[in-house]
Amino acid sequence: MRRSSGLAWPARGTYRRCQVCHSAGGGGGGAAGGSGGGDGSGSGGSAAESAAAALAVAPALGGKEDVILLDVMGMRCAGCVSRVKVLLEREQPVQAASVNLATETAVVRDLEAGLSPHERQLASMGASLARMLTEAGYAATMRQQGGGSSASNKVVAAKREERLRRLRDTTRRLGVAWLLASACLLHHLTHWLGGSAPRWLHALSSTPVHAALAALALLGPGRGIISEGFRGLAKGAPDMNSLVGLGATASFAVSAVAALLPKLGWRTFFEEPAMLLGVVLVGRALEERAKLQASADMAALQGLLPPKARLLLGDGSWREVPSESVAAGDVLTVLPGDRVPVDGVVVGGRSTVDESALTGEPLPVTKAQGDKVTAGTVNYDGQISVRAVHSGGDTAVADIVRLVEAAQSRTAPVQRFADVVAGKFTYGVMAAAAATFLFWAGIGTRVFPQAAATALLSLQMACNVLVVACPCALGLAAPTAVLVGTSAGARRGLLIRGGDILEAASHVDTVVFDKTGTLTVGKPTVVEVRPLHVAAGSKPQAKGRHGSPPADDPALLLALAAAVERGSTHPIAKAIAKAAAQAAQAGSGSGHGSNGSGSAHVTSNGSGGAYVAEDGSFVQEPGSGVTATVAGRRVAVGAREWAAAAEAAAASRPGHILVYVGIDGRLAAAVEIADELRPDAASTVQRLQRLGVRVVMLSGDQPATAHAMAQAVGIKPQDVYAGVKPAGKAALVQQLQGQGRRVAMVGDGVNDAAALAQADVGIAMGGGVDAASEVADVVLLGDRVPQVLDVLALSRATLRKVQQNMWWAAGYNLVGIPLAAGALLPVTGLALTPSLSGAMMGISSLAVMANSLLLQFEGRPPAAKQAPPAKQQKQVAAAAAAVASSAGRQAAGGTATGGDGGSAGAGQVAPV
Repeated sequence: MRRSSGLAWPARGTYRRCQVCHSAGGGGGGAAGGSGGGDGSGSGGSAAESAAAALAVAPALGGKEDVILLDVMGMRCAGCVSRVKVLLEREQPVQAASVNLATETAVVRDLEAGLSPHERQLASMGASLARMLTEAGYAATMRQQGGGSSASNKVVAAKREERLRRLRDTTRRLGVAWLLASACLLHHLTHWLGGSAPRWLHALSSTPVHAALAALALLGPGRGIISEGFRGLAKGAPDMNSLVGLGATASFAVSAVAALLPKLGWRTFFEEPAMLLGVVLVGRALEERAKLQASADMAALQGLLPPKARLLLGDGSWREVPSESVAAGDVLTVLPGDRVPVDGVVVGGRSTVDESALTGEPLPVTKAQGDKVTAGTVNYDGQISVRAVHSGGDTAVADIVRLVEAAQSRTAPVQRFADVVAGKFTYGVMAAAAATFLFWAGIGTRVFPQAAATALLSLQMACNVLVVACPCALGLAAPTAVLVGTSAGARRGLLIRGGDILEAASHVDTVVFDKTGTLTVGKPTVVEVRPLHVAAGSKPQAKGRHGSPPADDPALLLALAAAVERGSTHPIAKAIAKAAAQAAQAGSGSGHGSNGSGSAHVTSNGSGGAYVAEDGSFVQEPGSGVTATVAGRRVAVGAREWAAAAEAAAASRPGHILVYVGIDGRLAAAVEIADELRPDAASTVQRLQRLGVRVVMLSGDQPATAHAMAQAVGIKPQDVYAGVKPAGKAALVQQLQGQGRRVAMVGDGVNDAAALAQADVGIAMGGGVDAASEVADVVLLGDRVPQVLDVLALSRATLRKVQQNMWWAAGYNLVGIPLAAGALLPVTGLALTPSLSGAMMGISSLAVMANSLLLQFEGRPPAAKQAPPAKQQKQVAAAAAAVASSAGRQAAGGTATGGDGGSAGAGQVAPV
């Protein structure tokens, strides 16, 4: 029966987006319908902005549902987790809650529908839930969500400090407990030394001294365990502390009765409570240390943020200020070797920045004026000035920490059975202890007639059962593996929404790629400049300030075209201008230019140089192209029929478009533009196929274009689907699922959002737009295709660890409880003691933690050899030629393949 808290919730979506998302740039307007995260003009952003754009969309992971994140202290075992979950889900607006023992957090999500915005007060409800848990014995606070990400970081740091404090406190109590236990054990030396033992040793061997030492152990280092355990019993929520407390106090009580009533003939074992507490505290200390180690990745991410920033003053000098005090709009100077203190935009200087800690990209990225930089990245070799786009506490790193911690509280389906069992585990153990006592008290003497005191033996066996049982191993089996797995993923540039996503990804047998922006770079790139025949009798070329441009020099022809296009914001215009600039730089040395991907496109005769259009000469013809006067010549760039009236023989390959350059009414060159294959796309596809994963490619392109690209990367023709509309992509994913396939969809554009949501696992490229990242289960911050392999490898390794932990926890209890109950006593005459049972309990938890920590060194796909980019581009060209031959070459009269059948000029973009 749910009870109503009388509190309300804010409107759905209140906590959907963070400030980073709103300032990341529009994206969505590129040639592929939003394959980049740029300024919204259609280009999708520059290569230098891709990593920052990837981080900018990451916070959208939290956008699927309203959540309340609570920090819950005092949880010791799976029984505590079960009770906290029940308490939270008992509240009226809450439909589901996830509780994580390893991170000590609880996430409330899936709120009831039908509540008005006024009724949904997130903050007040969170405060109420935290207060309710605190009253139940679990000190809880709500993670502040409206005060910026710095508040969340402070809470996480404070929690880590609290764990360090608990570790120090546990270590101190551990030392005291073992000091008392050692004093109790010294009496055994009197048996070995006999009459030669010193007098003080005989004094320590007396029963009253043993009783006093045991009482000190219970009231000193064991006080917290015993008080928490009996408090749980009183509230009807027994936990691991209850079991240990019952075992320790029962051992002391039995020994006290034996000491007070010597006629019973019972043996005293006052050393057992002290040893039991000492062993349990050893396990607690090691467990706290393991938890700190498991959260080290998040601590390392937080450590990326420098505490100080250099604020530029009006006179050009700077002074150090706390990074959190930086306000949006402040200008900071970042020196070589410094970490960037805030998310911002470069407003002065030029440098290279190491973003590997956030994106996993090993190569430094060049940053110049207008480029975005992310807090925590390292400035290498130049001084830059950065304008903060948010306050110092609101950074992409802080949002990643919050998102990963929330993801760690999402339970995997494999954990649900463990949660159900763990919730009743303590009651089952107490029942087993009672049954053990009754067995040995009733028929134990018949089974083991050597027992000197049946009642004493019965009590000892019951204490063993109470102490040896370990709900912690069961409760930590899945959360610790998920904690380490998601943290390791964040360190490798993978934002994974939670344990359920890791489990789903581990079963994936089909990966569907949307071609544009995933297998390809998603932006127009100049592939080739082809000089065309200039008709005889054309008038002589007037010399400009760089001389007459030779008709057969592709680099200078491209430079003329770039001079005309330089002022345009069109994606194709930007591609031409970029290629010309790179060709000019390379032409002064090596004589050829590159598009930045490693494949040479423009060969120059070495004359080099940049042309500039004359002021006032720029004229644009919508739908046709642009013209301008350059070096005394009238240069036109656009559709073939418009650029010149003469015929030209230049056929485009599938997936490529042609833009023509005319000089003084004569065709001079055809510029071939395409969306190039990513350098590592082919190797990724091949490695997936070697893993037994079926690779499918979807594309909105014409069949010839799609099949040419698929052939280049090694995708089978029957697994290529061309001309697919956005709704059709989701339908195709559903069709594959209907065949029993577990499907992962990889996309980056608005038109991929429905398919990402439909798939078992939606994977968004980090350079994509918000719509794709918002529905995705995983975001690849590095914007690299091989990270898909990382997701599958890490998820499979994590599931293996969860399964291993579950088998260990179940097997330990199935074997340990009968041993503690005396199953071997009739056969071997040997039985466990409470202290030895406690040691076994501690070892079981440590085994689970240690096994999970091994994930830090596992879950990586094997390295693969990668073909050079130039070789891969040749493979694409060869595949395109083969497809074109089989399908029949298209006429050279201005057709731009992949478009609408007409010419593709600077004013019209054919889908790529």
